[in-house]
Amino acid sequence: MRQRKRGRAVRLEIGATDNKSLKKFLLTELRISDSDLYEINGPLDLTCFNKFADLAGLDNLRQSPLQPQRPLDLLQRDNLFDAIRERDILLHHPYESFRPVVEFVRQAAEDPDVLAIKQTLYRVSGNSPIVRALAQAAENGKQVTVVVEIMARFDEENNILWARRLEEAGCHVIYGLVGLKTHAKMCLVVRREDGGIRRYVHMGTGNYNDATARVYTDMGLFTANDQFGADASGFFNVLTGYSDPPVWNKIAVAPLGLRDRFVELIDQEIQFAREGKPARIIAKMNSLLDQDIIMHLYEASTAGVQIDLIVRGICVLRPGLPGVSAKISVRSIVGRFLEHSRIFYFSGGGEEKCFLSSADWMPRNLNSRVELLFPVENEFHRERILHILELLLADNQKAYEMKSDGSYRRRKLSGKQKINAQEELVKRARENAIDALPASWQLVPLNQLTEQQ
Repeated sequence: MRQRKRGRAVRLEIGATDNKSLKKFLLTELRISDSDLYEINGPLDLTCFNKFADLAGLDNLRQSPLQPQRPLDLLQRDNLFDAIRERDILLHHPYESFRPVVEFVRQAAEDPDVLAIKQTLYRVSGNSPIVRALAQAAENGKQVTVVVEIMARFDEENNILWARRLEEAGCHVIYGLVGLKTHAKMCLVVRREDGGIRRYVHMGTGNYNDATARVYTDMGLFTANDQFGADASGFFNVLTGYSDPPVWNKIAVAPLGLRDRFVELIDQEIQFAREGKPARIIAKMNSLLDQDIIMHLYEASTAGVQIDLIVRGICVLRPGLPGVSAKISVRSIVGRFLEHSRIFYFSGGGEEKCFLSSADWMPRNLNSRVELLFPVENEFHRERILHILELLLADNQKAYEMKSDGSYRRRKLSGKQKINAQEELVKRARENAIDALPASWQLVPLNQLTEQQ
């Protein structure tokens, strides 16, 4: 944190100007080259416009506020442990509320049958209800282990403050593994029940941050599956230094094994294509930079595998190159919500496989971070995720397609129906919640509610 104040300049942004002496002076004093100078035609810091969004009387210019819906798998349930014990539960934020994740930790903190809570934390909100619940759990006498990543960029100071608070409450705080950032998202609750000890697990693609969960698209999974529970225990034993990496039942973990797992899945699709079986890959992530993964995708394309990539940020793979990547498409969706989920679908020669992950296909994620990949095994959940991916691929309002030269072009309608994937997912989340209400319930417009209602 102290070094940042005296760190080397990365780049210089200035308002467009013809003043050569000023530019030369700045480049010299900051010790950067001409290629590090970016002249901007317009405001340098667009956050100055945030104040305009709160001006009164301009509601017609604003998007209607998003009200996250009760998750589809929890529409009729309040006790999370009972619900998770019955079946796996899939969450899709921000369309579905992040509250069940907070409630999972809060209920565990208050439940006298819960013996231990173990959780990774990378970025949390400033006044995090999850941190408060973990502290309360420790004060209630439960064993609480929190793996904190201090080196979460630009969140270091905040993380140090609440890590100290957790320690003061009696939590066992571990500051990750030396040389590796802990970026995986996992929470394990160990509970004493009539049939013995049961483990409940939450895994996700995004941070345990209730603030960003309202504007970032992410997915999470609750499960009480014994094999996931054993993997979660082994995962935290590795992070806390109690054991060497085990042979995982379900998950794959970086930096040991996750890269190999992705390569194995891509190679399987190559083999299926050569055998004339269904062969398709859909991969959604924030960035695609890893050279080894890209070369395997090129090989898959030449073998006949259809590959559709949804990459919001940096992508150094070039699609549509004859003989190299002719069967690869790349698109970026930039809309109301920041596309943050990492989803990987493989047709599996007809036996579909779907995975969620905390990792992008980048060298840092696969080589120098603790990351997590986990399968979605419930057939209904797999179909739901595939439907979401297909909807994102059909977007023609907020999607930009990469051309073979690396440039992006906004998708054209060409007489097709307008499809805004994010708006459609908001609409469907609302419809799911309404359709599941008992017939006796009456929905009353907000402006007609009485104080009692």
